Amino acid sequence: MTTMTETSNAARFREFKMPDVGEGLTEAEILKWFVQPGDTVTDGQVVCEVETAKAAVELPIPFDGVVHELRFGEGTTVDVGQVIIAVDVAPGSGDEAAAPAPAPAAAPAEPAPAPAAAPEAEAPKGRTPVLVGYGVAESSTKRRARKGTETGPPAAASAAIQGEMNGYGTAPAVPGTRPLAKPPVRKLAKDLGIDLATVVPTGEGGVITRDDVHAAATPVPVPVPAPAPVQAEAPAPASAQAPAVVTSMGARETRIPVKGVRKAIAQAMVGSAFTAPHVTEFVTVDVTRTMKLVAELKEDKEMAGVRVNPLLIIAKALLVAIKRHPEVNAAWDEANQEIVQKHYVNLGIAAATPRGLIVPNIKDAHEQTLPQLAASLGELVSTAREGKTSPAAMAGGTVTITNVGVFGVDTGTPILNPGESAILAVGAIKLQPWVHKGKVKPRQVTTLALSFDHRLVDGELGSKVLADVAAILEQPKRLITWA
Repeated sequence: MTTMTETSNAARFREFKMPDVGEGLTEAEILKWFVQPGDTVTDGQVVCEVETAKAAVELPIPFDGVVHELRFGEGTTVDVGQVIIAVDVAPGSGDEAAAPAPAPAAAPAEPAPAPAAAPEAEAPKGRTPVLVGYGVAESSTKRRARKGTETGPPAAASAAIQGEMNGYGTAPAVPGTRPLAKPPVRKLAKDLGIDLATVVPTGEGGVITRDDVHAAATPVPVPVPAPAPVQAEAPAPASAQAPAVVTSMGARETRIPVKGVRKAIAQAMVGSAFTAPHVTEFVTVDVTRTMKLVAELKEDKEMAGVRVNPLLIIAKALLVAIKRHPEVNAAWDEANQEIVQKHYVNLGIAAATPRGLIVPNIKDAHEQTLPQLAASLGELVSTAREGKTSPAAMAGGTVTITNVGVFGVDTGTPILNPGESAILAVGAIKLQPWVHKGKVKPRQVTTLALSFDHRLVDGELGSKVLADVAAILEQPKRLITWA
């Protein structure tokens, strides 16, 4: 009978695992659940929104049923392959008593109640109680413990030992142990004559910060008969209510967790800056005729329904320059020590979004006409602003344009998007005095900056590409003669 019940339960409940929503991504953060236990779901229904290192993505569930449990809460980072939701695919077919007990991580939003015998010894559920900051990892590839992962007594004991190895103590709520604080904070407390056992921690995980020590050093009038306030508050760790963004006392510092798109940007830019030898060249150009062309195109019936702006002409100018100098459209293959020349152009457009800077690209932009390119640019920008850019839309770029001029900036030295050979920065277009036909006149002027990988592109080639873009913007009719 037991075997039959277990078989029935196994067939009744189906689990949905975190899929690889990008190209080789290993984790994603759950931003929002759209369902709760007890809700009915159908095949293809979106159940949650997750943020990967590249974009926010909505996840549909591939079967029908009733939500049994959510394994992780919002704000939790989950590895690809981990079960995130369990669904009863045959509701009403069996006794509720026969249903499997929820996993320990099924209630991520609230910490598990501590045993009555030792109410202060157990950390909040899903958090490593002692391991803080870096510390000795078991292997070079293992990630730090995340919220939502299961932590049992053996893990807690191991973390306590590891914390001591790094100079951190265990939670101050346990008698005879040291408060959580990093070595620089301990030194500061020692210099100020502050006992860390009397300091109220405000850092994540109950860690004492520098501001906590400074606050403790500030004289505060406390009635003599009153009991020690720190000891009274210690059983309620500050980490239990700590928000994702923690602002310290006095608002002198704000700490923001680095994850998702921002984390990917940081890793990619560091890798690019220290892998590819960057060279940046600049040119200032009169774009008065380009601005007149933009005004004329806005009135053209063939351009009706699409957005026409200077970026459209700049993008087309870069595509023409690449056509004239195809060697610039390449990538460096470090493993095989080869230069890979691309016979297509996936044109990346850097877009600022609430989640950070992303670079979606227009596939095969070199084959598009001006109206098609305008439509692609409009769709790319609107999708990015809505936060719906897919990981596939950001993969496979060959060259990029970043328009820093929209922020009123004259120019900059852009960093290459990893795997690409060049990036063009466009500065603000301003009315400036300019020598035109032998006379000083007010003209629309901008500065272009082209950064390129010097392993692939030498100075002559980079200069020719930049000069061609500038020449087209100065005389847009070259779009016809050079295309």
